[in-house]
Amino acid sequence: MTELEMAEEQMQQLRSKAKEHLLREEWEESIFAYSHFINLCQDQISNTQHHLDPENLSKHHKSLCLGLSNRAEARSRLREFDEALKDCEQSLKIESTHFKTLLCKGKILLNLNRYSMALDCFKTALLDPQAVENAESLHGYLEKCKKLDFLSRTGGFDLSDWIVNKYRGKSPELAEYIGAVQIRKSVISGRGLFATKNIDAGTLVLVTKAIATERGILPSEDSGENAQLVMWKNFIDKVTSSIAKCPRTCYLINTLSIGEDEDVLEVPDISLFRPEAEEKIRDLDNKLDMASILNILDVNSLVEDAVSAKVLGKNSGYYGVGLWVLASFINHSCSPNARRLHVGDYVMVHVSRDVKAGEEITFAYHDVLLPLDKRREMSNSWGFQCNCKRCKFEEEMSEKQEIREIEIGLERGMDMSGAVYRLEECMRRCVVRGKQKGYLRASYWSAYSEAYGSQKSMKRWGQRIPAVDTVVDSLVEVVGSDERLLKVLIEGLNKSSGLLDKERALKLGRGVYGKVVKKQALRTLLEIGFF
Repeated sequence: MTELEMAEEQMQQLRSKAKEHLLREEWEESIFAYSHFINLCQDQISNTQHHLDPENLSKHHKSLCLGLSNRAEARSRLREFDEALKDCEQSLKIESTHFKTLLCKGKILLNLNRYSMALDCFKTALLDPQAVENAESLHGYLEKCKKLDFLSRTGGFDLSDWIVNKYRGKSPELAEYIGAVQIRKSVISGRGLFATKNIDAGTLVLVTKAIATERGILPSEDSGENAQLVMWKNFIDKVTSSIAKCPRTCYLINTLSIGEDEDVLEVPDISLFRPEAEEKIRDLDNKLDMASILNILDVNSLVEDAVSAKVLGKNSGYYGVGLWVLASFINHSCSPNARRLHVGDYVMVHVSRDVKAGEEITFAYHDVLLPLDKRREMSNSWGFQCNCKRCKFEEEMSEKQEIREIEIGLERGMDMSGAVYRLEECMRRCVVRGKQKGYLRASYWSAYSEAYGSQKSMKRWGQRIPAVDTVVDSLVEVVGSDERLLKVLIEGLNKSSGLLDKERALKLGRGVYGKVVKKQALRTLLEIGFF
């Protein structure tokens, strides 16, 4: 047997072995075998291209093309998308219309949220005669790409049917979307996300998929801490794995703060966070050591079940933590203007009140319907001190004797409606107006809520304290929409003369859940038939 024949036999054996692993879904073994086969095939072509007849040379090129395509398939199953794409590109250099490679590349690009590029692959594949046998699945991919490309450009998401159907079936297919926002230096801390135009309450500003998430059911308090530590370790492992597999992921995570030297951090262009920016950053040399990864996750991870968030669907019963890179640029404020919905591994961020161009988009990292001292305790537990306008104003007001007396009275069990009346009178005498009224009302929300919820209190004090809709409107202006405000507003409006201001309730509902949730779905979420 000649050396050439021996090489041919070895290649045949490797190809059979690699294909067997592929069919058995043994991805790592398949990659190893195909890598060996590809190397031999390339050597064979390089060493014998002047000796082989054109027919045999073409056969070797076809074998190499298929080998690269199959290795790309195996790599994509392990979510090694960057390496899988390189295999696809090499394969298509050999045969630009190779059906299997085009299909594989299209699916990879779809996973990377590069919808228009994926669409081009599927369109080209559709021209191949093999497309007849795969017409149904191919047309399915085409329609999916068109839909997601449309959503990524317009932000026209609608979760209503899914919500009305009580989350039955698959969760809606979501796309990466960046609305009218940009990253700029922030007076709050480091960098922040800012509106580039006036934005109505409920409008989406961001939809993005997590780099990684970890979820679980936390047991009793005694063992809950250990369970959280296990979840945190698993979460770190997932993020580390994503960084190792994808240079783009490494680059994006590297843009995040580690909690130090905030003022000197570079402000990245928001275009780099769009999926189509992959080509711009693929070859950048980015490295992250474990210490940096841990610091980044400690500062930037988000808990799903948070005061400014709502978890929809099957994950609502779990404790979840994740890393959503662009959402991590959103700073805290005690006068927030944004909320988020968690759907699967996606986060959908919308403004919870009307926002003006140039205004920073902010979350409430903790409950802001609380007095200054309680908020400061929670800020300290998060590792920062809030110095927003609201906190500064309330610090000044806390020195006033009347405010101290109200606080002492509440601690001693003062009637809530009486406390509300005294606070309103204090604000009148101190000429507190506009947003500053909303600040104080937000701090004493528990008193207002209890007063409006008690028929006895309202019968006694109702004529001497502001109407519920007046108070809710002033709170929304300073802390954005909140589910608690919405429920109190609905209850109050239903009690007063039986008339319901549907438009006010609808706008508040849109601020809580976003415009992605329509009337009927809002009714389902609130389990109140008022719309």
